[in-house]
Amino acid sequence: MHRFEATRVTVMGLGRFGGGVGVTRWLAAQGADVLVTDLEPEDRLHASVAALSDLIQTGQVRLRLGEHNVSDFTTCDLVVANPAVPLPWENRFLRAARAAGVPITTEIGLLVERLHARERVIGVTGTVGKSTTAAMIAAGLRGAGKPVALGGNIGGSLLGELDTLDPATWIVLELSSAMLHWLAEARWSPGIAAVTGFAPNHADWHGTVDHYEASKRNILAFQRPGDTCILGPGVHEWASASGVRRTLADASARVAGLRVPGAHNAANAAIALAACAAAGADRDACERGIRAFEGLPHRLQAVCEASVPGGVVRFFNDSKATTPEATLVAIDAVRALGPVHLIAGGYDKGIDLSPIARIAHGLAGLYTIGATGDALARAAAANAESCGTLDAAVARAFERARPGDTVLLSPGCASWDQFENYERRGEAFCRLVRERAEATRCAHSPG
Repeated sequence: MHRFEATRVTVMGLGRFGGGVGVTRWLAAQGADVLVTDLEPEDRLHASVAALSDLIQTGQVRLRLGEHNVSDFTTCDLVVANPAVPLPWENRFLRAARAAGVPITTEIGLLVERLHARERVIGVTGTVGKSTTAAMIAAGLRGAGKPVALGGNIGGSLLGELDTLDPATWIVLELSSAMLHWLAEARWSPGIAAVTGFAPNHADWHGTVDHYEASKRNILAFQRPGDTCILGPGVHEWASASGVRRTLADASARVAGLRVPGAHNAANAAIALAACAAAGADRDACERGIRAFEGLPHRLQAVCEASVPGGVVRFFNDSKATTPEATLVAIDAVRALGPVHLIAGGYDKGIDLSPIARIAHGLAGLYTIGATGDALARAAAANAESCGTLDAAVARAFERARPGDTVLLSPGCASWDQFENYERRGEAFCRLVRERAEATRCAHSPG
């Protein structure tokens, strides 16, 4: 286990999601001299830099932003790499660190090696549904009166909570493919592993779909006899280690009465309930906790209903949907409410968007945005308009929507071409539709 008193640590990638800030603050609290380096300039990282301002002023944390310097990686005692760094095995700075004999780890690696017992860790991965399923597991365990900490890819860092975590606490971690790639170097898998499903994704990070899938499978690779794995539809054939208890979540498995819409959320709830049962929690109490779960922001979030002559138009924010598969799931979830107007498109990370184009004819409208927008609109042809910006797409959807229709932001793409992250994209959508809904309400008010 790494110790940090009077050590020099280089944190590669401050980032904008809280993980870089969390690990930096924790390292400083352990007595490390920390250098944070990021290719982004300071004006793109202002919130994260502000969160470290006290440590920067005391000199315990230094910054090198807008560039990397090889010597920062070869003259330190440890490198902590941000999992967002793509193709890390090819990255010249990480290769230089390895050549110099400098060990490399990640925030999630530092966390798992300090947890009381991996048997009390529930790890969740999958191409879609992993955030919601992880949050549902936490809600179910809390409903059963179990102490729970939720972390990993869902945001922030649990390192700062280590001192307050009771040995009886259950740790629920959402684990991305990038995190699992790094955890394989530590030969670590959780005591309870859940896989929601698999579809090709993140070719920009992994280089190939095969590498992406292999990284996902790492959640099972280092489990031990007596551990549990829960496999969702489409991944039942994934191999598990000898002596591991296997639960196969059938496609027909559902939990009724959920507050969150869609058959996919009912399936996520079934996987979550199986994970809670594997933790030994009371099933009925867990099911009540999962039923009460209100959903996560930017994941089929019900934003508002706009009054129009003859009825209302519903608006849903599903900005977290960064794959075509996630978008199709969202469409299926809201289709029962009425005709769907879809806003899709964004950063081009090299994945096939034809599944979205193929269903355009069955939509009330498709309004495309971002770097992929023009190509997506051309491929769809029917019912598709290239709007460029989210503002323009929202305006056009408002113009065309009729009473009983649903307007859905479910981009199927990452946000980085126009927004800092998917949260900022979702927040912008919520603001735009609420402003227009309020204007519409006022326009239709008497007098």
